[in-house]
Amino acid sequence: MLDVPHEVVEHVSWLIYARRCELNSRWRKLGCFRQALLVLVNLRKNETLAQAAAGFGISTATAGRYVSETVDLLAERAPSLHEALRELPPEGFVILDGTLITTNRIAADEPYYSMKHRRHGMNVQVIARPDGTPLWFSRATPGRTHDLTAARAHGVIQACLSRQLLVLADRAYQGAGATVRTPYYGHRDLPEHYQQYNRDHARLRAPGERAFARLKQWRILRKARCSTNRIGRTVAAVHTIEIAWRSG
Repeated sequence: MLDVPHEVVEHVSWLIYARRCELNSRWRKLGCFRQALLVLVNLRKNETLAQAAAGFGISTATAGRYVSETVDLLAERAPSLHEALRELPPEGFVILDGTLITTNRIAADEPYYSMKHRRHGMNVQVIARPDGTPLWFSRATPGRTHDLTAARAHGVIQACLSRQLLVLADRAYQGAGATVRTPYYGHRDLPEHYQQYNRDHARLRAPGERAFARLKQWRILRKARCSTNRIGRTVAAVHTIEIAWRSG
């Protein structure tokens, strides 16, 4: 069973149909709807390409081409950072956070090892609305990349500063400056008004966890088997699907 609305499958299939028309390549082993279903099964359930191919009666190589083609097609439609921020009022605030997409790298792949999570993976940043709705996901960088380093590299700090958007983030972004606000260090040793600030900050930032919780309902992003070069595209593709899901 695939817990994705029929309307979402249809939306993806129409995108595939439009691309086939552009390429003048309308006949394939699978029709547009079944190709969309194949890709959504792969993303949602994280079945191997061999398992998915067997279920749809095609070769593993053909299944791989269909998945790569459709993921790229969906990733192209994911909003850019500036497109995402354009939707927000200048005096609003956003939630900034990072997560690790776990991979099956080996111990020798040091750039992909996150000391924070004690696992190999890829670092992905998210900007979310105050209610936790994700607006933008970054491209993936090696897991050892610090969250603040990643945010600066993606231009998040400067983009929010230029729009005067208040950014609520955790202690990993300490020292970001600009419009980024993080909790104060310390617990009971802090003055009461600092402790109250930390409580209010945590309450406002908590919905941001929903963005990653929703993302990782797509099992392919719990432990990715694909190339690390494909993870950022996969995250962008899932984001495009989630936008269609919410609007449908």
